[in-house]
Amino acid sequence: MSSMAEKKDVDNDKPITRVLFCGPHFPASQIYTREYLEKYPFIQVDDVPLKQVPDHIGNYDLCVSKNMRFDSNVLSRAKQMKLIMQFGVGLEGIDIDAATKHGIKVARIPGDATGNAASCAEMAIYLTLGLLRKQNEMQISVLQKMLGEPIGETLLGKTVFIMGFGNIGIDLAKRLKPFDVKIIATKRSWPSNSVVLNSKDFPTQNGVVDDLVDEKGSHGDIYEFASKADIVVCCLSMNKETVGILNKPFISSMKKGALLVNIARGGLLDYEAVVQHLESGHLGGLGIDVAWKEPFDPNDPVLKFKNVILTPHVAGVTEHSYRSMAKVIGDVALQLHAGKPLKGIELVN
Repeated sequence: MSSMAEKKDVDNDKPITRVLFCGPHFPASQIYTREYLEKYPFIQVDDVPLKQVPDHIGNYDLCVSKNMRFDSNVLSRAKQMKLIMQFGVGLEGIDIDAATKHGIKVARIPGDATGNAASCAEMAIYLTLGLLRKQNEMQISVLQKMLGEPIGETLLGKTVFIMGFGNIGIDLAKRLKPFDVKIIATKRSWPSNSVVLNSKDFPTQNGVVDDLVDEKGSHGDIYEFASKADIVVCCLSMNKETVGILNKPFISSMKKGALLVNIARGGLLDYEAVVQHLESGHLGGLGIDVAWKEPFDPNDPVLKFKNVILTPHVAGVTEHSYRSMAKVIGDVALQLHAGKPLKGIELVN
């Protein structure tokens, strides 16, 4: 369901607010946004192929980047653009300084408000359980009509290192607790040595949950924490400091046989280091929803390993989270059209 800008020319003199979705991937983002806005004829929602975005971006007021790279050259063509958003939380593909220079606001959708963080946390558990119970080998047993194989592992009693304790990390910890695991986590700074949450599931004191994390550390503790964990789950945002952080020194510091799960961004992983440690047997398993190259190459050699589970960047792609985020985009488009203050988003410039 693709709407090409050239097929839907509207007189620029008419009071219409135009919204552009970039590229063919994550199609439910534009489909659900169109559905939400269908009763508002003064909002036009289009999507165009990535290569055609620079040619059309000058006609739009609001842009949803998805996996489009926005550099200064592209942004210079966005003559009437007021806001660029991500259908989610990651903004690493947008040159925020260049956007600011061109007078364009940049924003993300907070993950805790839409269910995106919860969806990503659930995917992290899915990948973890798939690795522990040897999902790929179970499929082989089914095909070979074998019963009682393979012998899997349980989460019970494991130590899980949540690397990056933001919204996703918090939601992951809340869901892991009933599995009777030890949770250790790193974060750049911890407010009052506790995590503030609105939760009825854990003992609180003045609205502060004290027992989600058994051991807290800072970014400088990632190697020490990796050496203690049976499972490492990466929930970091990607920036200049974190690109390639899951590299050879980090994976080498992990326990032999430990599992690595990444539901954040593919650029956090050092591909060569991962393959090397899978081949040596040091890395016990890899579960990733994001990859170093997307769309993922189905012939990539990493898939030869039975202890690798890959999903197609769908951690946050659930009916609940996508309907919620489409509503946010739609409401922002309506706010822009009416000239009202922008609500429900997190501006970064």
